Amino acid sequence: MSANEQGADATQNRWLTIPRTLCFVLNGSDVLLMKRAPHKRVFPNRYNGVGGHIERNEDPLTSAKREILEETGLAVNNVQLRGVYNIDVGVTTGIVLFVFTAKSTSREVTANDEGTLHWIPQSDVTQYDLVEDLPIILPRILNMDSLAPLFVHVSYDDHDHIMMRFAD
Repeated sequence: MSANEQGADATQNRWLTIPRTLCFVLNGSDVLLMKRAPHKRVFPNRYNGVGGHIERNEDPLTSAKREILEETGLAVNNVQLRGVYNIDVGVTTGIVLFVFTAKSTSREVTANDEGTLHWIPQSDVTQYDLVEDLPIILPRILNMDSLAPLFVHVSYDDHDHIMMRFAD
């Protein structure tokens, strides 16, 4: 199949998405979370994993490894896809989010301007000011028995409250 046969230019009346990654690095029973800097537009002062946009020349796995290295300085192993989110925020474009876990033998992280990095015991993670979906999704991801990823549709109601629908 040629590039022209892919249909990537058929965007009229289509919902378009921005691809991103979100990564949770594990070391023993701790998970690495970033407290987003107060000047950040997205999730200021809230705890989340690390990640970002998938670049044009990347697949989701390559992007996850790059984002982890850029934002933490950690070389990781056992990077596994744990979830795929389809996020509808009510505008003409949405987000497809690929959620990964990874393991690190080191706890020495590097500083960055995105926020501050914190190793948090998995048992304590819900005590922090997390991004709104993490109390729901993080325990599921960290306790997954299966290698099959979760598939999640995220949207917001008329009061801007998150709604999450998990595929069976």
